[in-house]
Amino acid sequence: MSARVFVGTAKGAFLLTSDHSRQDWTIEGPLFPGWKVTSATRTPRGTFLAGTGSFVYGATLHQSDDLKNWKQIEGGPSYSKESGRAIKEIWTIDATEERTLVGVDEAGLFLGDAEAKSWKPLGGLNDHPTREAWQPGFGGLCAHSIVRDPNNTERLWCGISAVGVFRSDDGGESWRPKNVGIPVILEDKVHKEVGFCVHGLAIDPDDGNMLYRQDHLGMFRSRDAGDTWERNEEGLPSGFGFPIALDRTTRHLFAVPLKSDEYRFPADGHFRVYRSRDRGDTWEPLANGLPSEHCYAGVLRGALAVDHLDPCGVYVGTTSGSVHLSGDGGDSWRTLPCTLPRILCVEAFAD
Repeated sequence: MSARVFVGTAKGAFLLTSDHSRQDWTIEGPLFPGWKVTSATRTPRGTFLAGTGSFVYGATLHQSDDLKNWKQIEGGPSYSKESGRAIKEIWTIDATEERTLVGVDEAGLFLGDAEAKSWKPLGGLNDHPTREAWQPGFGGLCAHSIVRDPNNTERLWCGISAVGVFRSDDGGESWRPKNVGIPVILEDKVHKEVGFCVHGLAIDPDDGNMLYRQDHLGMFRSRDAGDTWERNEEGLPSGFGFPIALDRTTRHLFAVPLKSDEYRFPADGHFRVYRSRDRGDTWEPLANGLPSEHCYAGVLRGALAVDHLDPCGVYVGTTSGSVHLSGDGGDSWRTLPCTLPRILCVEAFAD
């Protein structure tokens, strides 16, 4: 088995490759030099998709068979001229055997076929009755997270900043806000069910009712498919952060809390990843091998990934261009000898 890690940055992408030990790594790139690379995934067909952006060409999708050679997909997702909206970024890509789903800024979802060649907007979300109250967060008005119920193909969730979480129970035709228990950040006088700033979402691989949510105002989980949310921050230095990831084998959770909304860097300049081994009841700091002082780099919502090998590899990219990785589920860490542009997304693939 081998591990490959795709790192998207503000100025291109980089490919990291190692064997199962994940001790020695090769670094290739930049791919898409000068392009912003905001998302990536592997489809069930074995091909790879990447969301990219260019000052000249705008937001585009690229496709590859090997993560090295890429071709732009013609006729990608787009809003109609009549909508008055435009796609500024492609923030997330979710692919199944039957379809491809992307979340974008300006916030919306687009449904494509399995080959990502034919697209249509999901009007149930894009034209939601609360749309007039949607407000952007610091990173834009972005639909950045998509998770699917492992046991129900009709049920999925979408996270939008700074709007909240929506759930569909009919395959994406209709959507309902699911934010009860979350503190509001931008309250609307009419549409009080939106105005929440979700940063990241994860779902239990076996239990479609168990969701985890890194929010602007705290860490939360839901035991009822998002109908209600409760705080689960015991052991965290702060409730503020961006990414959250889950290992499918152990169901361990990983997060990277930052000092606060105001500062957005590690508390005390000590970089730590946090792990929960009890479904979010408690969190423990993981610091062995990570920078222990004078580290003030942030981690964005897409820049934390798990490779699902045994033990799992965990990968973190920072806003200062460092890549920290663990090959033993977070027990020990090393930092790769590279300084990349600002890291926007990290995706790990085991072969």
